[in-house]
Amino acid sequence: MRRSREGKQSGRGRVVVVTGAGAGVGRAAAVAFAARGDRVALLARGRDGLAGAADEVRRAGGEALAVPVDVSDARAVDDAAQQVVDAYGGIDVWVNNAFAGVFAPFTQISPDEFRRVTEVTYLGYVFGTRAALRHMLPRNRGTVVQVGSALAYRGIPLQSAYCGAKHAIQGFNESLRCELLHTRSGVRTTMVQLPAVNTPQFDWVLSRMPGRARPVAPVYQPEVVARAIVHAAGHGRRREYWVGGSTAATLLANAVVPGLLDRYLARTGFDAQQDDAPQGEGGRDGTGNLWEPVDGPHGHDFGAHGRFDAEATGASAQVWLSRNRNRMGAGALAGGLGAALVAGLRRHHRPT
Repeated sequence: MRRSREGKQSGRGRVVVVTGAGAGVGRAAAVAFAARGDRVALLARGRDGLAGAADEVRRAGGEALAVPVDVSDARAVDDAAQQVVDAYGGIDVWVNNAFAGVFAPFTQISPDEFRRVTEVTYLGYVFGTRAALRHMLPRNRGTVVQVGSALAYRGIPLQSAYCGAKHAIQGFNESLRCELLHTRSGVRTTMVQLPAVNTPQFDWVLSRMPGRARPVAPVYQPEVVARAIVHAAGHGRRREYWVGGSTAATLLANAVVPGLLDRYLARTGFDAQQDDAPQGEGGRDGTGNLWEPVDGPHGHDFGAHGRFDAEATGASAQVWLSRNRNRMGAGALAGGLGAALVAGLRRHHRPT
């Protein structure tokens, strides 16, 4: 079957699996794939979110298959992958995106909570990748997209469990990528490193902070990330993509002056992740969506966007730089990233 430059099949489109597809980035990515005419399998725990996502996918022009699953259950993930293959005949793209988190100092996170975040956010990617490879390797084609974060390189306060899991994904993915290159496999794996995104997670995450959880500014709309994920799925030879100038600034600063960044985040990181309003749903005494999806039993579809539309940006020049680095040349890209670094540090700097 003929394929275009970005890997889209003629005819019925690719078969794409997205985990964590019921809301946020996963929801936006599923719709973006659907807009290309792809067949999209939606994996998530919440049935109301899955139903809403499936409806959006169909309205965008794609086919939808909703599969309720907890990605921390390896056997359930394998079964979900088999359901996709039974329905569509194979898997072309697998996007690992599902996660859980706790906003609290490390000493206030219980061992069970830390384990749960690790099982969903890290092992969920491991199990998803294993399920994808089981079907991709025999066909010698396919792409696994790991949705990462600037926090895969740079830990921040109040998110030790999440940061630890994202760092683990980074190491796991690098190891797997080397193995695939060694065997000259036609299967690719790539990673998309995210900035702060306007998603509903900040209203349901388990938090022990006095104020409502919020992303560290600047905040990007989930559609910005979705476009980068779709691009990465068609260009899996690239090892990773950075989304947002703040991601570039954070990663470059961490590579050059990590100790200075430690002190800066110690001073600013607590206030930057909460606002003045008290915690609501999933707050201090709740468990958020850590153990159960938040859309049941009463039923609620949260969609892709959180409560930060007024401040979130729907564009990222840095994504264009990352996608076109070969065309621009290494020198121009370095200049662009350097500018992003300076801009990011200026934006976040507060005098002592």
